[in-house]
Amino acid sequence: MFMSLESLTPVFFQLFLAAVLGMAVGFERWKIGKPAGMKTYALVSLGSALFTILSVSGFSEFVGSGGYDPSRLASQVVVGVGFLGAGIIFSSQKEVHGLTTAAAIWVSAAVGTAVGLKFYAVAVFTAMLTVFILWFLRLIESKVPRAEGKDEIS
Repeated sequence: MFMSLESLTPVFFQLFLAAVLGMAVGFERWKIGKPAGMKTYALVSLGSALFTILSVSGFSEFVGSGGYDPSRLASQVVVGVGFLGAGIIFSSQKEVHGLTTAAAIWVSAAVGTAVGLKFYAVAVFTAMLTVFILWFLRLIESKVPRAEGKDEIS
């Protein structure tokens, strides 16, 4: 199936927006020195958007045929990125590291999926809210003392 450049322009916009929103979340993580930064988050969001676009548009000729469900590909993104996030989490003795990074990567995939479904306002709001949560709660955590013996899990 051949698509003209004109008909691909909205898809290019979706992919660009997904990458930019992923970068925005990744910038916050990169700025504080986390190993998964702008590139990782941008690629996760971009890939999620592309898989969603392909799921919805790429298989449209199969609508009405038995077994076609466009949400199946997007649901596999959720599982696959969850598996990727699980690989980021590690523990040593009493400390667990990587939970916040794994969660933020998972949300970045959801942002890409929202862009792929053309829920632009939801995607932008979610990315902004994610950056706010990562930034604001780290600020709060640095100012409010924790109870003794409670290790941070992030």
